[in-house]
Amino acid sequence: MVGGSGQPCWLNADELRAWRAYVLGKTLLDVQLNRDLQEEHQLALADYELLVRLSEAPGGQVRMSTLAGQVASSKSRISHQIGRMEKAGLVRREEYPGDRRGVLAVLTSLGQEVLTSAAPTHVRGVRDNLIDLLSEQERVLLAEVFERVMSHLRGQ
Repeated sequence: MVGGSGQPCWLNADELRAWRAYVLGKTLLDVQLNRDLQEEHQLALADYELLVRLSEAPGGQVRMSTLAGQVASSKSRISHQIGRMEKAGLVRREEYPGDRRGVLAVLTSLGQEVLTSAAPTHVRGVRDNLIDLLSEQERVLLAEVFERVMSHLRGQ
């Protein structure tokens, strides 16, 4: 936001505190969740997130462009990531039926096994480092705030 004189509307102390706490807290949480998955399952957090999205989809398959949108990533980054995961046998690519340009990412049985093994570690990390630190009211508020942010950023 820009003020009447064309100057930015600087954050006040409370706004700056909220912003910095979010930025650092999110970074530290991601680092911890990634470390847990790497140490116990040799799996990156970003790869775990894709396995989850695929496991929740009908038939364990999602169009690559849709998958990119689901995890707020670019199509080229998802393509590179899926390529690495494909080499590890966690996913495979298939042509999208009826659209030669479309590509599906498909969860393999090995990918499902890895996800099933890693899920308890991830859930424990999310609980220990976020969910169980919040009251029920704070969890509801956190969800509402970030649902509003997502809607705003997606233009809804």
